[in-house]
Amino acid sequence: MTTDPPLILDIDGTLTRPEGWGIDPRIFDPLHEWDAPVVVATGKAFPYPIALCHFLAIPELVVAENGGVVYTGDDVTFTADRAAAQNVMAEYRAAGYGPGWGADDTVNRWRETEIAVNLEMPLEPLEEIADDYGLEVIDTGYAYHLKDPTINKGQGVLAMAEAVGIDLEDAVAVGDSINDVSTFEVVGRSFAVANADDAATEAADEVLEDVHADGTLGVLERVRGRSRD
Repeated sequence: MTTDPPLILDIDGTLTRPEGWGIDPRIFDPLHEWDAPVVVATGKAFPYPIALCHFLAIPELVVAENGGVVYTGDDVTFTADRAAAQNVMAEYRAAGYGPGWGADDTVNRWRETEIAVNLEMPLEPLEEIADDYGLEVIDTGYAYHLKDPTINKGQGVLAMAEAVGIDLEDAVAVGDSINDVSTFEVVGRSFAVANADDAATEAADEVLEDVHADGTLGVLERVRGRSRD
């Protein structure tokens, strides 16, 4: 039988324009027409990948906030508690810092399980305070994510696969950052776009020659309708 494989796709750095900003509109038709599940696995706050699925007109299969939120289209599961991250941020603010996104902070406004901090903010005091609360800080290239170290995207993808019946041995993942490594570890085939960081590059089965959505679109073309035994 010939069919499209399930897809596990990051957003930032993976579905974005080659210039590195905004969703590349060229992804819309291929993903809308894909005849297998498409899971959006991202570090973004929960509403953002949901909105992307809406605009793509595909089922809402979402792993958000680096595995902290899993939504199968029927049920939402929060796998981490934001309270510790909020305590860290309170101390970080008391030390004279903050998330760095401005007064409205739409980056974190709807975040359920972690807190994202602007890369322009000091990292060392954030890591020191996070360590006191048993949390980690990961640099995705777009933000510092203050999160539970026992939670990751790969675990969310495993939970998603079990819930909706995805065979991850057949799945193809594309990503660009350290937070995609755990996803790469649970799928049959993984690709890092050319703009990926060292961690993603080392973990991927293949490193692409093209950046951002150019790389992802190339993968979609290659794996579309691949044969299965």
